[in-house]
Amino acid sequence: MKTLATIIGTIAPATAFAASTPHVDDSGIFSWIFLGFCALIVVAQTMPAILLLLGMVKGMKEVVKGEMKTVEHKS
Repeated sequence: MKTLATIIGTIAPATAFAASTPHVDDSGIFSWIFLGFCALIVVAQTMPAILLLLGMVKGMKEVVKGEMKTVEHKS
């Protein structure tokens, strides 16, 4: 237990002085344009995926309705 206290006692002050200066964001306009372009690509790829998913759900609903009709006719 004393060893653990010694390790924590030596590590804690080192982490306290790790960030002695405030964070400065030096991202230029081109960085933000690049990130916006990446976000645009992600959104453009997500929209067709959502439409495909909705089409699959719609198709599955029709298949289930068709199976329910065939079961009703058999009984």
